[in-house]
Order: sequence, then structure tokens, then C-alpha cells
Amino acid sequence: LAAFVYLPSGCAQSPQPTPLPAPPPLKLIPQGEKAQLNQAKDIKARLRLTIELASAHLSSAEKLTMQTEYDAAAAEVGMYHALIEDALEQLGTLRRDSNKTRDLYKRLELALRADGPRLTSMRRVTPLEFAVWIKKVEDFARAGRTEALNSFYGHTVVREPQKKTQE
Repeated sequence: LAAFVYLPSGCAQSPQPTPLPAPPPLKLIPQGEKAQLNQAKDIKARLRLTIELASAHLSSAEKLTMQTEYDAAAAEVGMYHALIEDALEQLGTLRRDSNKTRDLYKRLELALRADGPRLTSMRRVTPLEFAVWIKKVEDFARAGRTEALNSFYGHTVVREPQKKTQE
């Protein structure tokens, strides 16, 4: 009888610990690319080059993900994130009421729209410890799209107040 009582408790599986997330990818623009961006003659050329470089980093990250080199893929995603963030900062300094600015935002929005599904498919095949950072970049790209689309609305549109999230 004692063996019957203690046997099931000994066979019970211990809970699996949840994997710790990998360190966040560094958000940096390589020196060569930064020099290329600084040599752009105007904001339109700079944005076009930024989108090309970001797309190249995302393509590289997709290839590395398929080869299960997740650390290198995360580094490429970090460079993609830094480039898009730089583009949004550059566009943020421009006058919002200009048609030229809206055209630039539209170009960025189209690029980010195309990148969304690519980031999602990459996140789905990546292990959880790396996927959390890809999800953050995916959310950042979605917020960038929203900012780009909001540039088409004038000052007469009343926006809902932003909810502050605690992290």
C-alpha cells in the first residue's frame, strides 16, 4: 500500500523552467552605413538609402534565421531597428504641413507595411528567447507606420490620448 501511495508522486514531472530571454540586440548603425547616410544630398535620398539598408538587414536576418543562427539574426534585426528609428527621427524634424514631408512618410509607411509580415514570419520560427526581441521590433515598426499615417491628418483631427503603459 505504501508503494502505491508514493510511486505516483515520484513519477510526477517537475515543472520546466521558462527559458530566459536572450540579451536585447544592439540598436546601432554600422559606421560605413552611417557615413553613407550622412553623405546623402537631401532627406529624400537619405530616406531612400535608409529603407534600402534596412531591407538588406532584414533580408540578411531572414536568411540567418533559416540557418538557425539566431544571435547573428538578432544583430541584423537590431541594425534594422536602428535604421528605422533614425528615419523616424529625421522625419520628425521636418514641418508636418508640407506635402513633401507627407510623401516621405508615405514612402516609409509603404516600406514598413511590407516589412511587417516578414518580421512576423521570422518571429514564428525563432525560439522564444529571441522571438521576444523580434516582437518588440515588430511592434516598433507598427508604431512607426501609425506615426507615418498620422502625418496625413491635420491639426483639426482630435486624437485619443495615449495610454501610458508600465514596463
